[in-house]
Amino acid sequence: MQKRSIVPVVYILFLMLPIYWLVAMSFKTTNEILSGFSLFPQTFTLDNYIAIFTDPTWYWGYINSILYVTINTLISVAVALPAAYAFSRYRFLGDKQLFFWLLTNRMAPAAVFALPFFQLYSASGLFDTHIAVALAHCLFNIPLAVWILEGFMGGVPKELDETAYVDGYSFPRFFATVFIPSIKAGVGVAAFFCFMFSWVELLLAKTLTAVEAKPIAATMTRTASSAGYELGLLAAAGTLTIIPGAIVIWFVRNYIAKGFAMGRV
Repeated sequence: MQKRSIVPVVYILFLMLPIYWLVAMSFKTTNEILSGFSLFPQTFTLDNYIAIFTDPTWYWGYINSILYVTINTLISVAVALPAAYAFSRYRFLGDKQLFFWLLTNRMAPAAVFALPFFQLYSASGLFDTHIAVALAHCLFNIPLAVWILEGFMGGVPKELDETAYVDGYSFPRFFATVFIPSIKAGVGVAAFFCFMFSWVELLLAKTLTAVEAKPIAATMTRTASSAGYELGLLAAAGTLTIIPGAIVIWFVRNYIAKGFAMGRV
């Protein structure tokens, strides 16, 4: 029994090692990082974090990322909810083909759409805006959200819809007050995956922004100089990028567990 418990502990420690190493490096100077191997900072410093929180270019990178990620998550879930309901409750000509076509958009690499989006947003005046990145990410996140939500909606009996209509509920009222609360676990799972994809995606976010909406992932390339990389500053920035994702995981952890249990994640 003890041997069985050791395996997951070792596995978790193995997974946590890179995160620990990143956090430890964030409290070191670049010279100390390059000087040799050490488990703990020999000269503990907060200069890397101070540089990030006092430099507008750095902290606005985080703000920009959070803004377009939040916008994308709200749009993706709002659009996916009625679409998933239609796929779940109705049968129409080409429904399976349309559902598969949605998923093929999710399968395509972001690089395929980078140039078309760049030209479209440059011509329409949306280049270097938060909404530009949010809408670009919708191409991938809406199909994913539809797929997840359709699975959860399929587990809700159709009798619930019929009972609500008999009780005099209009469709908007039924959908907002009865149906969505019954699949809140699915909404949480869909929102989580939309948030995480948009948060870690770099190619489109970097291609479609320049200054005003530049994300933190693109800002991190500023650590390169003629003397090399500012590794301590880069580690501090990387550590801070983990925090939003960890917070989201904390709030939706129970919903994710239900998603895995229902076999739709």
